[in-house]
Amino acid sequence: MSDTHEDHEHESAIKTPKQLIVAVIAAFAVPIICIVLLVQFVTAEKLPAAGSDSQAPEAVAARIQPVSDIGYTFKDASGPKQLLAGEQIFKTTCVACHGAGVAGAPKFGDAAAWAPRIKQGYDKVLDHALHGLNAMPAKGGNPDLDDVEVARAVVYMVNQSGGSFKEPEVKMTEAAAK
Repeated sequence: MSDTHEDHEHESAIKTPKQLIVAVIAAFAVPIICIVLLVQFVTAEKLPAAGSDSQAPEAVAARIQPVSDIGYTFKDASGPKQLLAGEQIFKTTCVACHGAGVAGAPKFGDAAAWAPRIKQGYDKVLDHALHGLNAMPAKGGNPDLDDVEVARAVVYMVNQSGGSFKEPEVKMTEAAAK
């Protein structure tokens, strides 16, 4: 019994001379084929996804261009404030909540959601916009807005949602008039 166990222990997968020849040829041929294919891949002209024009002068210039040159408008802080239109204020501040109806905000253009607010009147809706209500912060969370700009945004949103509020009048101060 122990003899048969020892016999099976020393047997190999190659049992005939033909299998030995095939194994020897495969042992030499497979690595050589792999090396030839790798050399062809490395020395090929165009490699798929081999790189880009990242070192081209235009690409380098675009990467080192100052961030301040891309899409920013500089404002003179000491100059007179330019009041924005209601649509501009809506697109920059109000759309964050009123665009999708976030946190109970009436969705822009939804007449049914705006109807109860429109019934309260212009002054009440403007007061809520200026001082905040529930989840809405004062001035929509943008303290840099002027009261007239907030009023314009309110009128824009209400009028696009079935209301008919009048555009607010801008009162000129003596300093602005000069």
